[in-house]
Amino acid sequence: MEEKLRRYFEDMVVYKDLKESNFFKALSLPSFLRDWLLKMFEDEEGHFDIEEITDFIHTYIPSKTEWIGIKNRIVVECEKVKILTRISVDIDITTQDVSFSLPDFGLTNRETIIEPSVWDECKDELVKAKETWGVIELGYRFPEGKQKGKIKLVSFSNFCPYDIDLEFFKEIRKEFTVGEWIDVLLGAIDYNAGGYENQEQKLALLTRLLPFVEKRLNLIELAPKGTGKSYLFGGVSRYGYLSAGKMTRAKLFYDLSRREEGLVFYHDYIAFDEIQKVEFDNVSEMTQTLQGYMEQGTVKIGDKNDVADAGFVMLGNIDQEKMDEYQNMFDSLPAIFKTSALMDRIHGFIKGWEIPRMNEGLKISGWALNSEYFSTIMHLLRDDASYRAIVDRIVDYPTNADTRDTEAVKRIATAYLKLLFPHVRSPKDINVREFQRYCLRPAKKMREIIVNQMGMIDLQYKGKSMPEFSVNIEE
Repeated sequence: MEEKLRRYFEDMVVYKDLKESNFFKALSLPSFLRDWLLKMFEDEEGHFDIEEITDFIHTYIPSKTEWIGIKNRIVVECEKVKILTRISVDIDITTQDVSFSLPDFGLTNRETIIEPSVWDECKDELVKAKETWGVIELGYRFPEGKQKGKIKLVSFSNFCPYDIDLEFFKEIRKEFTVGEWIDVLLGAIDYNAGGYENQEQKLALLTRLLPFVEKRLNLIELAPKGTGKSYLFGGVSRYGYLSAGKMTRAKLFYDLSRREEGLVFYHDYIAFDEIQKVEFDNVSEMTQTLQGYMEQGTVKIGDKNDVADAGFVMLGNIDQEKMDEYQNMFDSLPAIFKTSALMDRIHGFIKGWEIPRMNEGLKISGWALNSEYFSTIMHLLRDDASYRAIVDRIVDYPTNADTRDTEAVKRIATAYLKLLFPHVRSPKDINVREFQRYCLRPAKKMREIIVNQMGMIDLQYKGKSMPEFSVNIEE
């Protein structure tokens, strides 16, 4: 299997050994950044010099505590300093000044400048997104007259210097069986396929990836502690956002006072970790905004009326005695998530207790897809509407079926299709049995749990049944 993977994905595999490479964990590096480093420093046999790679990390990936020292080198000692980090660009409409911020170090755009000559060189990469990763070189622009001193961008190199061919990825999928492909996906997110007891356990874990590939997919997962929820949603993709603690409407959607767009505009998904402990500053205001956004993706706040693509993932812990879809599992959640109106806008439920607790045998040790490459592939798949068009054509249901139920099932099934069968180009490419087994049935089950839970808190939904879904592919 590894030989086959290396043959078809020659340039996009790295040797991962999470049992031996514990120093990466000690440095708190996310997997996409770790694999970027491995790709840079590994030889053809997967070997790398630990001293060489740690020297690079200490030189170019400073911790927050080192930022004062870096500012001193730039501002006082007039050095030029290169670091690998996230950068966010802002363009002032009034002055046409271009500035930037470094979210990881608290450097705001009021303290920075990108001069026109540098902007001309870097803008093609920097305008692709509000926030991007890269190797940035920083210097200092001295104060002169009314001009304030500012930290300036000297140069920028994209974190992903190679082009990613999505069509190539789709074509290569044809060379693998479903079982083999499931193992490929597990390796890409740092898990050892051989450590699972059966395919059901593998698929349960991969369900967490659905919001990575499908826009505005809203899920809730309740799972025992130690199953890796925070790790996957917080470390696999640079396009997602893991949130914990207090959340405001301004941060999440739109800040009226600053006229700044919130997290939903710049991330593929927002995962609320330990949902039982999440606090909202204005519950009624947040409830209304959440419901509107989760329904249609619209943000209507003040004069802001726009559409965003981020999905919401609610992550919570659950006790052993509550691991039962036929009893009320949501009674420990914040009140905002226990209303039928909001629950109805959650597309599906992930039974996290079906995912094994993390153990040494589940850690990848071998050749696997580069996580940074794979996370970008998932990000690109979000924009491909052809999969939903296929699902719309082949999935049948009664004319009186509840629209939210059908939309939820089709959206989840589409995400499964992208993840497991990215090579499918038309209904004729669909294997009916595989589509039912891996896409449609799990999608229906995930939605059915939400419907059952709504019935336990609202009599209007008590006893409500899911519509029957079938696959119809015209010859």
